[in-house]
This record gives sequence, structure tokens and C-alpha cells, in this order.
Amino acid sequence: MNNKDILQIAMNQSAIDENCAPDDFCCTENKVVISTEKTDARKYLSLPFFCNLVSYGNNVVASVDASVAIAVENYINKFEVGHCFETPNLHVLNDELQKHKMRICFMAEYFLPNLDCLTSLPCQYELIVMKPDDFVSLYLPEWSNALCEKRKHLDVLAVGAFDHGKLIGLAGCSADCESMWQIGVDVLPDYRRNGIASALTSSLALEILQLDKVPFYCCAWSNIRSVRNALRSGFKPAWVEMTAKRIEFVDELNK
Repeated sequence: MNNKDILQIAMNQSAIDENCAPDDFCCTENKVVISTEKTDARKYLSLPFFCNLVSYGNNVVASVDASVAIAVENYINKFEVGHCFETPNLHVLNDELQKHKMRICFMAEYFLPNLDCLTSLPCQYELIVMKPDDFVSLYLPEWSNALCEKRKHLDVLAVGAFDHGKLIGLAGCSADCESMWQIGVDVLPDYRRNGIASALTSSLALEILQLDKVPFYCCAWSNIRSVRNALRSGFKPAWVEMTAKRIEFVDELNK
């Protein structure tokens, strides 16, 4: 694979998730499509969407419920692409969503490996590749970004950092769809700011690529530490996504 292949694979998957064509993300015109269930969508998505906006930088593709299609189309055509994903413009969309008992919930930036930069980074601690049997006992709060308790069956590979046998950092990946595996990483507080997270992330990304899968990385754009780790690890921004959820769901998260 090269960088162009990787981007195309990501767009192909986004097209499945959004119920659109991959080329829709390359247009200059915005696109609104009706969301539907897809068996080959990313496993953690709840489909159909009520309102989900995706941009690879060229335009906005909105996958929506028919009841809000016109309102969302008016919104994404009113504001510049980047502004559709930020305040104050985002309040316009949220006000419309609340009429349907929905609210903006998840907002994230997604990163793909840059093969011109991705390399195995040095680490002062021992790095060990781990299979599911090796991390079955590690579903603990300190490793909640690397491993997912709710979807253990999707966690397929990890790389651990060890200080004389003590696990001090862990990067794990979940097989969220057929072609792409998502990376998450945790480092114990006393060991942070030593390059461990980037060493783990880059090492795991290379392991994933050797299996002919595309590693991807996700975080909130306000999570500066995580964004810095993505960039240090040889990843680059690829697309952004915004998802609406029912008001009750958002309220539960805010408790």
C-alpha cells in the first residue's frame, strides 16, 4: 500500500458507513444522503444515523434521516466546510436537531498513517507484541483507551511497553471493519512524556500494515496530547466526523 491506497481505503469505508459513493468525498459540492443499516459498516457505529457529517476537507457529506434532510442540506450549504463542524455555526444545526429530540454528541478527528514518515520509534523500555490471549486480563481502567471492555471480541492485537516486567504502556487495536483497525493507547501517569505512547503507536501501526490492514487513529481535536501523539507517531489528519444522538443519550453521558 501507498498513501494514496490508504486514503482510498478509508474513503471506501466512509462511503459504506455514510451510504454514499467514495467519490462523493472528493467533490466540491456538498452531499446529503439517507442513512441506512450496513452490515459491513464500522462495528461501533449505530446505524442508521439521524445526522452524521463527514468531511475529508473538500466538502461535507451528510448521512441523515429523511425527516431532517432539508434542514441539514440548508445548513451545510450555508457555511464554509470547516465552519460546519465548529461553533458558533454549529449552534444553528443543534437548534434544528433539538426539534427532533436530538443533539450534537460526538465530534472527532481521524488520522491515517503517512508512509513517508511512519517508522519504528525508539523506546527505552521493552516493547512486546501481544495477541488476545496475552491481554485477556488487562481490561482495566488504566488501559481503557487501548482495549474496549464492551467489544472485547474486536480487540485483535496490541503492543505493550514493559519496565522490568511491569506493563507501563499499552497500544491496542480493534478490528472495527474488514479493512481498517483502530488504534488506542494508554501510558501510566508516572511514565508519560518519555516518548512511550508514540513508540507504541508507531510500532502497532507497522504491525497492522504487515497484516494488510489500514491502521487509523481517532481523537477529539481539543485533545492536544492525543493529536500530538498521532503526529509524532507518523499519522496525519484525514477526515473529521460529527454525530448526533438522542437527547437522553447525551444527558446520560453528561451525568
